[in-house]
Amino acid sequence: QVQLVESGGGLVQAGGSLRLSCAASGRTFSNYAMGWFRQAPGKEREFVAAIGRSGITTSLSYADSVKGRFTISIDNAKNTVNLQMSSLKPEDTAVYYCASRLWSAFGLPRGSNEYNYWGQGTQVTVSS
Repeated sequence: QVQLVESGGGLVQAGGSLRLSCAASGRTFSNYAMGWFRQAPGKEREFVAAIGRSGITTSLSYADSVKGRFTISIDNAKNTVNLQMSSLKPEDTAVYYCASRLWSAFGLPRGSNEYNYWGQGTQVTVSS
């Protein structure tokens, strides 16, 4: 059973930075896609970023709204997937979720219905 636990959320002023982490228990990240999604009040859950590692192949994908501001990475030593968020905007305010699914190195999934395992979410609030 895969368990995902997010951490690192909080309150930050616009223009600031936060680093989210997703700890995965029960396995490594090989042959899995790891995604970050977010959901603001009254809105649908939306894709933020994803990373997949299969053999020597590592792929990255970002939503246009966060490209150049957010960076997704894997910390093998800590077995976490991290989302470094910079130049935060009030519209980045949301609950951020970590998700996971098996991956075969053919296009990173960007739809929430394509992921099997989810964390409980962590709140990120950006004040103006």
